Amino acid sequence: MKAAVIVFPGSNCDRDLAVALRQGGADVTMVWHKDTGLPDGIDMVAIPGGFSFGDYLRCGAIAARSPICRAVVAHAERGGYVLGICNGFQVLTETGLLPGALMRNAGLRFVCRPVGLTVETAASDFTAGYEAGQVLNIPIAHHDGSYTADAQLVARLRDEDRVAFRYVDDPNGSVDNIAGVLSDNRRVLGMMPHPERAIDPALGGTDGAAMFRALTGAMAAA
Repeated sequence: MKAAVIVFPGSNCDRDLAVALRQGGADVTMVWHKDTGLPDGIDMVAIPGGFSFGDYLRCGAIAARSPICRAVVAHAERGGYVLGICNGFQVLTETGLLPGALMRNAGLRFVCRPVGLTVETAASDFTAGYEAGQVLNIPIAHHDGSYTADAQLVARLRDEDRVAFRYVDDPNGSVDNIAGVLSDNRRVLGMMPHPERAIDPALGGTDGAAMFRALTGAMAAA
């Protein structure tokens, strides 16, 4: 699997995400946000956490208008895989690749700690390494992580089995405890928790590693 990790001014989880993808078996290229195209043969684009452009305007709003994001959207529209974590999830909602919005945490404070995360569906290449109902221990680190959507959208996400993860104990006020959502073709995943920070016992746990292994396996089998 060939993966591209997008780097914006203010990204601070880009190298962590590259390490996780490489550990899962991917060939990773770092791509600067001012580039206008992705490298040839890319299977998946990964948008990391951080504070792109200092979180000015809205988190992810400026990054979503960087030149590279036009190529990311085109990649997704061709059926390519896209993974957005934390700030990356915010960028994906700002590009329109995922529905909903990420708003200020209900407590108006930055939250940084491990949380319980329930796998809501195993029917995606991102979550195929888990079982539905499995509870993971994954770190979060965000100030604007409250997933917001109207009742109609939440019902549609439920009906279409597109809620990938829910918080066991909601840390930020997300509607329906939603921590991650899938696109309608199940090739784009956005999530606030950081699986790339849970790939090694030295980091406190390995519950995130199965995601990166499953992605590599799915693309190798394609």
